[in-house]
Amino acid sequence: MNMRRTWAVTRKELLHIVRDPRSLSIALAIPLFMIILFGYALSLDVDRIPAMIYDADGSPQSRDLVSQFQGSRYFQIIGFARDYRAIERKLDSGECLMGVIIPNDYARDLLSGREAGIQLILDGSDSNTASIALGYADALVSLYGARLRAEILNQGRGGQASAPIDGRIRVWYNSELKSRNYIVPGLIAVVLMIISALLTSLTIAREWESGTMEQLLSTPVRAQELVLGKMTAFFFLGIVDTVLALVAGVFVFEVPLRGGLLLLGATSGVFLMGALCWGILLSAVARSQLLAYQMGMISSFLPAFLLSGFIYAIENMPAVILIIYLLTPSRYFVTVLKGVFLKGVGVQILWVEIVFLAAYASIVFLTATRVLKRKIA
Repeated sequence: MNMRRTWAVTRKELLHIVRDPRSLSIALAIPLFMIILFGYALSLDVDRIPAMIYDADGSPQSRDLVSQFQGSRYFQIIGFARDYRAIERKLDSGECLMGVIIPNDYARDLLSGREAGIQLILDGSDSNTASIALGYADALVSLYGARLRAEILNQGRGGQASAPIDGRIRVWYNSELKSRNYIVPGLIAVVLMIISALLTSLTIAREWESGTMEQLLSTPVRAQELVLGKMTAFFFLGIVDTVLALVAGVFVFEVPLRGGLLLLGATSGVFLMGALCWGILLSAVARSQLLAYQMGMISSFLPAFLLSGFIYAIENMPAVILIIYLLTPSRYFVTVLKGVFLKGVGVQILWVEIVFLAAYASIVFLTATRVLKRKIA
């Protein structure tokens, strides 16, 4: 491989990028736009759940329970119903997600020492949100019930009774449980995979359509030099996109960066090489810009978004999907990003993912070179 010829191809591609300011601005603006759009719009946090309350008891004890829901940040009481039908209408119209019904014998059962029950009615159209809302309500009622039992026990003993077990919950890595801290690192991997594959998926196909490939074939440039040269030119652009995405994640969305920048930069570079070479491979196979673009979108967006662990858990998916998941490079880069951002771990923990990304980049580069040789021949 001649580095002089490789640099000549790189310089040619860089000049083409610089002389097309619209494509350059789009290549730089789209990643930042996607990060900001998805970072603000996509959220897994469920709070201020609209709820209606039907207090059929009207006792001080039932009003105390109502005050628990009113004081919780997870629920927003939008009104009080006088019967079941009012709650049913609100659920049907979508104005509320949950109805809380306190029966008329609530205080009597509570004061007599029997188990006092309440009824929760939820709109299960969105099963995920309904499950989370049910968990919040169950936790609130359980804590309230434990406090009442402790008060009754204290009154019976005439003193303070201590609980036999003092359970304390400590959340590691994302102590505030912000979904943004979980989404943004994975979103960086998804955006870089899509942009990198799309940037290079048109480069070889454009040469064939414009007729300049014949001019390249008349030069001493070899296939591996052509692939490496084109990849290097777009690699510089990918580095700029990576920096923009990282700056947006840290300073705009305030995602904690606990790991080392050197590991993050090196791993991002390896991932970019694989993604860019994948786009070149598609471009060499397709020979048509439209077909190459479509193939790049399908092979980058869908696996990166659905099968990378970015949002969706895939442990319960069919075995065929699990195999595709294991072969998706975005999956390993998402693991690296979350490990570096949130956990602050290093190579000793993430070496498997790094080795896979390096192997993927090497295999795709060699495959693209072989396919281009065959096309030229």
